[in-house]
Amino acid sequence: MRMLSSGLLFLAVGLAAAVVHFACFWVFTRGASLNPLLANALAFTVAFAVSFVGHRRLSFADHDQPLLQSLRRFGVTALLGLLTSEGVLALVWHALGWPDWMGVVMGQGVAAVQTFVLGRWWAFARTHPGTDQPQATP
Repeated sequence: MRMLSSGLLFLAVGLAAAVVHFACFWVFTRGASLNPLLANALAFTVAFAVSFVGHRRLSFADHDQPLLQSLRRFGVTALLGLLTSEGVLALVWHALGWPDWMGVVMGQGVAAVQTFVLGRWWAFARTHPGTDQPQATP
């Protein structure tokens, strides 16, 4: 049951971060005329704050990681998500010639799965008492 509620909270936090990400992307590309790859990276950075706070306090609230450790680990997780997102955007926008916003949406979807797995079993994992080895919580 804890995994189900964690998953639902993850979806809610992820949706909030995705809305922030997409809104920023739209403003950066349509309002400021930035290159979509740069706009995506900047939007991802803004959405990181929403994602980290939400996942730390809600999605994975049962973790026992110190703040700086989970921030470092989630930062690595986010950077991997950004690389994934940028790769999907580049493929969809450059290689396939589809609209840039489709690449952002698709990239967010792929990065979300990656973020859940790394968040649950690494960035916000519970540790065995007395060790630093992560242990996923069911």
